[in-house]
Amino acid sequence: MPNAPYKNPHYALRIPTETMDKLKYIAARSGRSANKQIEFLILQHIEEWEKDHGPILFDDGFVPWSRTKEKKENVQK
Repeated sequence: MPNAPYKNPHYALRIPTETMDKLKYIAARSGRSANKQIEFLILQHIEEWEKDHGPILFDDGFVPWSRTKEKKENVQK
């Protein structure tokens, strides 16, 4: 089903080919896809950030685009 809705939001990542090739090398040797390796690295970074700065609670006025009403209305159209 090419047009099936996805559980998670998508993000287009533009990185140099050599960097992507190295990421795929590490991912393959870690038993992950490139996508899962990127997700793993992001989660590691968030964990380190929260250890240094405290949990991210979104109580400081920052609203990610994925949580805005405008985004939800566009998805329903």
